[in-house]
Amino acid sequence: MKALVYTGPCKVEVRDLPEPAARAGAVKLRMRFCGICGSDIGIFAGKHPRAKAPLILGHEFVGVVEEGGSGRFKKGDRVTAYPLITCGECLPCRTGSPHVCKTLNLVGIDKDGGMAETAWIDEDMLFKVGDGLSDKVAALIEPLAVIVRSLHQARFNILDSAVVTGAGPIGLLTAIVLRNSGASRIIISDIDEARLAICRTFGFETVDIGKKNLIDYVNEATNGDGVDVVFECSGAESTALEMTKLARVGGTICMTGVHKAPHAVNLLDLNFKEQLLIGTRVYTKREFEQTVAYAETIADELEKLVTHVVPLSKAENVFAMIADPAQATMKVLVDCTK
Repeated sequence: MKALVYTGPCKVEVRDLPEPAARAGAVKLRMRFCGICGSDIGIFAGKHPRAKAPLILGHEFVGVVEEGGSGRFKKGDRVTAYPLITCGECLPCRTGSPHVCKTLNLVGIDKDGGMAETAWIDEDMLFKVGDGLSDKVAALIEPLAVIVRSLHQARFNILDSAVVTGAGPIGLLTAIVLRNSGASRIIISDIDEARLAICRTFGFETVDIGKKNLIDYVNEATNGDGVDVVFECSGAESTALEMTKLARVGGTICMTGVHKAPHAVNLLDLNFKEQLLIGTRVYTKREFEQTVAYAETIADELEKLVTHVVPLSKAENVFAMIADPAQATMKVLVDCTK
C-alpha cells in the first residue's frame, strides 16, 4: 500500500509498504481523505516532541470499513476516528477527563496514522459518518470537534461578540461555528492577506494587523468596551500580549491555539477587568460524537473550507505547497484513493 511517511526533519516520502496486519479489536479501513493539520506541519519541521520517524502521518481522516471488528460496523460504512489514546490510569482519566490524559497520545503522531491507502484502527475509536456529508467534509470532523470544545470552554452565549485572532483553518472554523451559534459580531485578524481574503469570501469582517492596529479597531467597533469573547487561534507572541485589551471587562479569553513557548500576558488586565483566561485542548469523546452530527448542519460552509486536494501518490511536496504564500492554502486534504 502507499502511505505518506515522515522520515526525518523536513522530509516525507510516499512509500510502498506492506499492508498492516489484522489485529483484535480493530477494523480495516480503506482510506478516502486525510487532512493536513498544524501538528503535521510541526512534525514535518522536526519540532514535535513526541513524533518519531518513520511515521505514517494523519489523524483527520475518513475511510470505508472493509473488514474486522465486532459487527458494530458493516462493510461499506464510512467512518471517522476519535484519535486520542489515553492511559486510563492518571487523575484526568480516573475523574472523567481522559482527553487531557497526562500521557495523551494520538493516532498519526505517536503511532501510524491515516495518510495511507489502508489502516487498521481500533473499533472503539470509530464513528459512523452520515450520508449527508461528503468525504471531504467528513475529513474535517476532527478539527471541527476542536472548535466545539473551544466554544464550550469559553462559555459562549448567543449574541456574544467575538474576536478570532488567526485566520488559518482553526480560526476560520471558529468563526463559522460562532456565526452558526448566534454570535452578534465576529472580527477575524491576521497578517496573512491571502487567508483574510478567503475569510471575506465567507462574509466575515477581517483586520489585516500588518496595516491596522487591532486594539484600536476593536475599540472603535465596540465604543471602547471590547468584545465578549476572544478566541486566540494564532499562537503568536504579539497576540498573547494584546488579547486582554480586546476583551471587555468580565470578558473571556479562550486559548484555542497552542503557544509552544512562554509568552508575556498582561495579568494586570486580568485583575482589573476581572477577565477569564481559559485553556482548551482537543475534545471529549461526547463532543466528538456531537460534532459528527453537527457537521451535517453546516456542511456547505465546511465544503468551502477545503482549498486544495493532493493525491496521495504526489503528496511528497504537500508541505512545500502549504508553506508557499503564492498557493494561498486554507485547508489541504490528501486524497488517499489516488
